[in-house]
Amino acid sequence: MTEKKAKKEKVQQSKSDEKKLIDQEIIRKQKLEKLVEEGIDIFPHKAEKTHSVIEVVSNYGSLTKEALEEQKIKVAVPGRILSIRKMGRATFFHISDGQNTLQVYLREDKVGKKNYNLFSLFDIGDIISVEGLLFKTKTGELSVQAETFNFLAKSLHPLPEKWHGLQDVELRYRKRHLDLIMNPEVRKIFQLRCTMISEIRKFFDQRGYLEVETPMMQPIPGGALARPFKTYHNALGIDLYLRIAPELYLKRLTVGGLEKVYEINRNFRNEGISSEHNPEFTMLEFYEAYSDYHDLMDLTEELINSLCQTLLGKEEAVFGEKTISFKRPWKRLKFKDALVQHSGLAPSRFEDEKGIMEIASNLTPEKKVMSFGKALDIIFDKNVKPNLVQPTFVINPPKIVSPLAKSSKKDPDEAERFELVIGGMEIANAFSELADPEEQQKRFEQQAAERKKGVEEAHWIDKDYINSLEYGLPPTAGEGIGIDRLVMIFANKKSIREVILFPLLRPKD
Repeated sequence: MTEKKAKKEKVQQSKSDEKKLIDQEIIRKQKLEKLVEEGIDIFPHKAEKTHSVIEVVSNYGSLTKEALEEQKIKVAVPGRILSIRKMGRATFFHISDGQNTLQVYLREDKVGKKNYNLFSLFDIGDIISVEGLLFKTKTGELSVQAETFNFLAKSLHPLPEKWHGLQDVELRYRKRHLDLIMNPEVRKIFQLRCTMISEIRKFFDQRGYLEVETPMMQPIPGGALARPFKTYHNALGIDLYLRIAPELYLKRLTVGGLEKVYEINRNFRNEGISSEHNPEFTMLEFYEAYSDYHDLMDLTEELINSLCQTLLGKEEAVFGEKTISFKRPWKRLKFKDALVQHSGLAPSRFEDEKGIMEIASNLTPEKKVMSFGKALDIIFDKNVKPNLVQPTFVINPPKIVSPLAKSSKKDPDEAERFELVIGGMEIANAFSELADPEEQQKRFEQQAAERKKGVEEAHWIDKDYINSLEYGLPPTAGEGIGIDRLVMIFANKKSIREVILFPLLRPKD
């Protein structure tokens, strides 16, 4: 078959499938109209229920056929119809709560001829509630002997074909509701995500941290080196920016005497989209007075190790083809040593700013103005991170890439900072916070000079923040952890879109 003929047949098949789909949708709408004619409330306000599907399966699935017959357990359970098998005057069908399925046995002599015929107006995908006694079939399948049933919602579109399901990746992200219906494993990912966030809150609450909320719209974007989203407030007549990080506001709270604070919320960065980046993402950020970045390394090990044991029941996780061990202690590697080991840079090259920037420009397709610090970050991202699979704290990068961190006591050109890399991805970033307002002013001015050169990711000067430092910031350490990437590792997913319910996509039209 020629390529042209194959393409033509594919187009014809697509048109045929589209026509079949439209025909099915017309039939479903006609059925809905007949339900209205029969006096059925097609938009009921409530469904009476005694159990969910998962409760029925969990509570009674292990009972024997004889025990069910003896106990006569009656349930009223709602669910979505996933399959229908008619056998004359009897029908078997399965309902689901998105996680478990339960078989229902419908007999004409039990529900009456009128009601039995009414069921012919129901389709796969519709949501109903069923009331009746539990029993087990000859094959041992837990089932409900329906005595009554009620219509709850009509699916006007047919579900994807059972065996092939919903496989198209982009369609899954665009229609997450359908993805959750057809792919139970997707539901498990987001249950894991919710459990993780709940456990993180418990971890910090138990250690005396206060959960706080800081502004999502800010007059000056700060707290990270990133490009912000810009908006405009009509009433005040000012530009505002969606926050790139909550850092500067959280440290203001530490100045105010809140010695342990944390926030779990969204950050927004007007940058590229990839398997590891979504412009809108969830960050855990926390600050603790009277501590430094060494303390946070210990705390981070404790947090992530405990999450792994709670979520997976062990101290390791499979990520792609690798098994990651979260047993403590974790490796600690100096930034320059990491670059020497994994990018081939000689120690003497760190003084060659022009050479470093040339290397970085050859590693990125984006031909734009960059700072020396950004160049080091690019080399680190491209050459070092992919080689760090096991949990590794990369510590003490140059001060120039850390405008909000304290200088190291041992080497003033280095910062008391770490990046935690797991599975080749940056998971956390932390440092001992710079508390000297004069030094902070100088660092901001250096960043402003970079911005004038055209470096978009340079930090802005935040005078209000500097003023807050003048009231006294105690020795403090702070950290941000990317929730989405951590879920990727524990769920064994290589794309961040798999762990965000509604990732950003280009409009289809």
